[in-house]
Amino acid sequence: MQLEIFTTGGTIDKVYFDAKSTFEVGAPQILEVLREANLNIDYQVTPLMRKDSLELTDEDREMVWQSVQSSAAAQIVITHGTDTMTETAMALADVSGKTIILTGAMQPARFRFTDAVFNIASAMMAAQTLAKGVYIVMNGRVFDPRTTRKNVKMNRFEGLENTLERKQ
Repeated sequence: MQLEIFTTGGTIDKVYFDAKSTFEVGAPQILEVLREANLNIDYQVTPLMRKDSLELTDEDREMVWQSVQSSAAAQIVITHGTDTMTETAMALADVSGKTIILTGAMQPARFRFTDAVFNIASAMMAAQTLAKGVYIVMNGRVFDPRTTRKNVKMNRFEGLENTLERKQ
């Protein structure tokens, strides 16, 4: 197997429930996105959980760590909610010998206008081309999780160096 994709939930997998008039994390949407992409690589999708990232616990992060560590694949993509993506990336920092990419979406994959498709495609390419290590791929960029944050106001990820430059 060339690449393994783990799903954890988050906005990327949210679906609208009419009966409740709310969005909730549903089934992983990556299978549909990848089917439409007509990929020509060997990959496997392994659903781990269906949670909003704000609900992830240390035990959940340990499960992600164990899954990544025990995977036969050297290239890993993890779909994840954006609010705590950097925390999970940091929890994976001591996994060696693998290229690990975390990605997600600001809008659900089922929306007509979503960043999910672009972010997933970017993460798949990054997993195949970057050196071993842990990265966040969002908004057309590759980020080091140690120097990255989600800018809620701007609805995007950014490197902390960008934040410091704007303040000066």
